[in-house]
Amino acid sequence: MNVSHASVHPVVEAANNEQNGVVPIPRVRMKDIQGMPGTVGGLSLRVSQFIFAAAAISIMVSTNDFPSVTAFRYLVAAAGLQTLWSFLSAIIDIYALLVRRSLQNSRVVRLFAIGDGVTSTLTFAAACASAGITVLIDNDLESCGQNHCVQFETATGMAFLCWFTTLPSFLLNFWSLASP
Repeated sequence: MNVSHASVHPVVEAANNEQNGVVPIPRVRMKDIQGMPGTVGGLSLRVSQFIFAAAAISIMVSTNDFPSVTAFRYLVAAAGLQTLWSFLSAIIDIYALLVRRSLQNSRVVRLFAIGDGVTSTLTFAAACASAGITVLIDNDLESCGQNHCVQFETATGMAFLCWFTTLPSFLLNFWSLASP
């Protein structure tokens, strides 16, 4: 993994390089903004994404009739992917924090931005589809007594909360790619 880390360069070495005609190129380092990979804010976002996605899955799977609706199966699949992505990203964040490494490398940030973009889009689409079906069952068909409307609504709400915590991660990573 190609990551940047803090290092100390002796002043004598820099002076010798300048005397030999070698001018060192100043290194540009991305800013550490809370919420980006390798920061405490980023880790807290990953943990909350994982918790909300896992809650959406567990609540939806606790009902016995969720497989009969395609939108609910899509919600479970999207939340499952989000859970896996958030868990792996949290492990990487924990590693970076423990060894005090910065993950502000353009390749790493690009990977996180793409992963967050894909998972946030899938989670948002699944939450919207599930919300539409829940409204259909509750308001239009008025058959909440025969279905698990409370569980469906709670799982959909957890999926939206998961999306609300995934979106800042994506936006921060995407913004840092565009900023100098």
